[in-house]
Amino acid sequence: MDTDKWKLSKQPPKYQQIVDVIKGKIANGEWPVGSKIPSQRTLAKTFGVNRSTIITALDELMADGLIEGKMGMGTFVVNNTWTLLATNPPPDWNTYLKSGLYQPSQAIVQEINKDESNKRLIQLSKGELSSDIFPLDKMKLVMQRVTEKMGILGYEEPKGFLPLRQALSNYVKTIGIEASPSSILIVSGALQALQLISVGLLHRGSTVLLEQPSYLYSLHVFQSAGMKLTGLPMDKQGLLPEFIAAQRTQQNKAILYSIPCFHNPTGILMSEERRQELLQVCEEERLPIIEDDIYRELWTSEPPPAPLKARDRHGHVLYVGSLSKTLSPGLRIGWIAGPEPVIERLSDIKMQTDYGSGSISQRVAAEWLASGLYDQYLTSVREQLTIRKKVAIEALETYMSDVATWDVPDGGFFIWLKINAKLSTKELFNKALQKRILLNPGTIYAQESGLYVRLSYAYASLLEIREGIRQMATIIQDSRSDYLSM
Repeated sequence: MDTDKWKLSKQPPKYQQIVDVIKGKIANGEWPVGSKIPSQRTLAKTFGVNRSTIITALDELMADGLIEGKMGMGTFVVNNTWTLLATNPPPDWNTYLKSGLYQPSQAIVQEINKDESNKRLIQLSKGELSSDIFPLDKMKLVMQRVTEKMGILGYEEPKGFLPLRQALSNYVKTIGIEASPSSILIVSGALQALQLISVGLLHRGSTVLLEQPSYLYSLHVFQSAGMKLTGLPMDKQGLLPEFIAAQRTQQNKAILYSIPCFHNPTGILMSEERRQELLQVCEEERLPIIEDDIYRELWTSEPPPAPLKARDRHGHVLYVGSLSKTLSPGLRIGWIAGPEPVIERLSDIKMQTDYGSGSISQRVAAEWLASGLYDQYLTSVREQLTIRKKVAIEALETYMSDVATWDVPDGGFFIWLKINAKLSTKELFNKALQKRILLNPGTIYAQESGLYVRLSYAYASLLEIREGIRQMATIIQDSRSDYLSM
């Protein structure tokens, strides 16, 4: 349950002000009957008071019959001011929350999502480019061009704005993919692409094979549609194809999801040889592939190998791209390239879902791509990421060489840290948060053994990257000292 920051005045007593605020939340339906209220610790932090003040306020609310504590579960809203007067209580929204098809995110993922908007934190978690890199002047120029040519805005074609699909057809050709505009669907980011695939192409009970660890484990896109995830091991060249056949024989219906370029969270770049081997195995097993290639353009050494889709001669691969990681997540522009019948199916579902991505965003994206500004801009992005990665690696070598190991990625946003300390994931996350550092622990990506952290160097400032890594090292070293002194 979300809580705002509340400021209390000197009068009346603080506990009474807290009672009034919580009563207001209950009365107006923000905290409905059946909902769990925030913990005493959270409320104390939110109101800026001692827990004893919170306890006094909660005791009064319990006496009024509005809330009730349940042993080992927390405190819940059991009435509101209307139900105390009425004979027929309102619906218990909590039962509806539990019965929805879409599974909630992990608790720690929900906390990270909230904290990523906190400007006071050093954001070593964000998979997003810094605002310092955002091309504000060029974006204004592009939008000016778009508005000068703009007519009446209506619904777009089901597959998306045709000039954008034409621009994308030309763009993917530069990386070896032959995809006509009719075989491209515009979506509102890569995540929507996965959602459309999950409900439009896969059966309930299907299996999604993927790298383990993987970003996909931090979401519930496929699980909410009745599918299960089965992890496959990786090495430094990427996913190991020899494990596919064994899993394939155990699954009636399956699909492979892979991030070959600068994998999230490990940063691994799949080699040329591994890509050929993977595609061959999948063709032999008749296993369709979702290729998530949203980090492709973020190389810092040399361009990555051609996409799997560039080698696809039998329509095995659905190719997912996006401008969210390279240009702006706020545009909400991504795309799927694949066989025309599949694109037709997915475009029909998209129309049923949102009737098409935003017209202005699509025109802005088309202008970026068709004008050549996008290619020019990518050069500066790579330069900035190279600088940021260098600063992060130097800080790791200075402060964490004796407590962690890592590989230097060839691009992308992330460094995958393996930390050598007797420290739980939760303890590291909480202690870092106390020092105003937000981290993404490896457990949210289904990293089941060891202590891992996905470190992003894309968003925080250079000074924050150094300071955040220094503070992390202090936390780890202090925990080692505490362990040795026991």
